[in-house]
Amino acid sequence: MSKVPIRVLASGTFAVGTDAFVVAGFLPDMAVALHASEAAAGQSVTVFAAAYALSSPVLATLTARLPRRRLLVGALVVLGVANLGSALAPSLPLLIATRLLAAAGAAAYTPNAGAVASSLADPRARARALSVVVGGLTAATALGVPLGNLAAQHLGWRTALGLVAVLSLAAAAAVRAVLPELPGHPRVPLRARLAVLRHPAVARVLPLTVLGMGAAYTAYAYSVPVLEGVGVRAIGPMLFLYGAGAVAGNLLSGRATDRWSARHVLVAGYTVMAAAMGALAWLAASGTAAPVLVGVLAAAWGASSWCQTPPQQHRLITAAPGEAALLVSLNSSAIYGGIGLGTALGGLTLASGVVWTYGAAALLAAAALAVTVATSGGPAEQTGQTGDDTASPLGGRRRLAARDQAER
Repeated sequence: MSKVPIRVLASGTFAVGTDAFVVAGFLPDMAVALHASEAAAGQSVTVFAAAYALSSPVLATLTARLPRRRLLVGALVVLGVANLGSALAPSLPLLIATRLLAAAGAAAYTPNAGAVASSLADPRARARALSVVVGGLTAATALGVPLGNLAAQHLGWRTALGLVAVLSLAAAAAVRAVLPELPGHPRVPLRARLAVLRHPAVARVLPLTVLGMGAAYTAYAYSVPVLEGVGVRAIGPMLFLYGAGAVAGNLLSGRATDRWSARHVLVAGYTVMAAAMGALAWLAASGTAAPVLVGVLAAAWGASSWCQTPPQQHRLITAAPGEAALLVSLNSSAIYGGIGLGTALGGLTLASGVVWTYGAAALLAAAALAVTVATSGGPAEQTGQTGDDTASPLGGRRRLAARDQAER
């Protein structure tokens, strides 16, 4: 199978990631224009993330039968239209309403793009294929967010959101042109879909995703004030370093997960994240100006934030490969649930000073490390072998339905 469709799918996640994270680059300007505080404007990120987390499994059920290409293209079109609405919003409530619509488009696209990439890839390279698609999100932090910050400075934040809309529609056209026809799936009731949460491996993985992404995003939505709190004035270059680290961490973690194990990657990632956030808290508390060190820590922050997604998805799909699309969807919900948690916590701590924001992030990262050490393991997880879906409640329902159909 050509790698081109997978890379085009990554262009869609690039649009989603730029949309989700670009606000961090111009949050102060947006807050002023909408007559809101930075913490209140930052809650638009929380609302987006929470809406994504809640709508993803619902949309997966409602859209199950749609052909995959039609679904992915439609989701990107919704994302583009929503961004046009955000660019034109005259007030914070209307902006938040358009962010809810954007979250629906993103929630319909990202997990299905990951599942399609997994189905197109060789099983032995599944984690790498997932890392390419997730790489679109991380590339957005490396390029989309700094470019959005630059566009906001010279053209205004509304124009920056308009450019995100154009990017989303261009990605929709590319997916329509390149992705092969792929059928939908049988519609399964939401209750049956969520039954997979009783799978022991799933019950271990998803809470860790929430905790780890919460640690990663406690400070990120407020990048401008927290970086200024450690003496940084050139915000754009620091965001670029964060994003470069995110791209490297994501791609390397996919290869490392295939070669070694998800556990090793996660332990290393959470250790680096806790150390980086702790060091930034110390710099803020001491008033030390060390821009080169902050740049290194920003890159480490990005790498540790985005190294966790490929191994987490790999753990889920290894546990129940027959439920790949559903599990990727649930993990995406957990990712955005964590982003919402982190952003809300960041808004609460920001009023007390950036030391508290960095410190809260470091504590969450340490907690994620402790949970990883305590709960990861198991033969399949350590060897990287893919099992079947025997233990999956939903897989069992499908086999029973197939048997009944054959008997009739």
